[in-house]
Amino acid sequence: MTDLFGIASEILPARKISGRVTSVFAAVAGDFVTTQARSLELTLDGIAGDFHAGATRKSGGREPWYPRGTEMRNERQVSILAPDELTEIAAGIGLAELRPEWIGGNMVIDGIPTLSMLPPRTLLFFENGVTLKVDGQNMPCKFAGRSIGEHAGTPDHTATALEFVRVARRLRGLVAWVEKPGTIRAGEKVDVRIPEQWIYQP
Repeated sequence: MTDLFGIASEILPARKISGRVTSVFAAVAGDFVTTQARSLELTLDGIAGDFHAGATRKSGGREPWYPRGTEMRNERQVSILAPDELTEIAAGIGLAELRPEWIGGNMVIDGIPTLSMLPPRTLLFFENGVTLKVDGQNMPCKFAGRSIGEHAGTPDHTATALEFVRVARRLRGLVAWVEKPGTIRAGEKVDVRIPEQWIYQP
């Protein structure tokens, strides 16, 4: 289509796809590493008791436009991963496996092709009533990479961390925030509503 200024742009229509939650995890031990859970209780502040719960968070390296430690809206309440992408990352850094717990995953969703490429504003409607809204991709960092090295027992944790940052780009899953609270359990269906998409080219 062409807008009023004669600029051509392609708009992809909204659509729906479905997947399934295969496992859920929470970070309740005081750091970002998670442990498997039977279910997740979510409020508007995120997962109850989780390391990343809260309506706000402190800014860090991902937000260079703020001084570190600036209080800001928490759009990173939930970390979502895909099993095929975890397998691809593991192969890329020479490991037999990469467990979601090692990098702070809160849930694994199967059946969504290229899950990490779902666009911002995508809505995830869970079978038991929870709705999450995708903020965007979870960029790989050296902290998560070092955790992989420690858990996998690699000989050089720093090298593993750097390899993870390189290999996991656009494969490291999504971060989302709670739009409608409730309980998420492993095994439940999730309906994904992808919004209209376009490239802004002024």
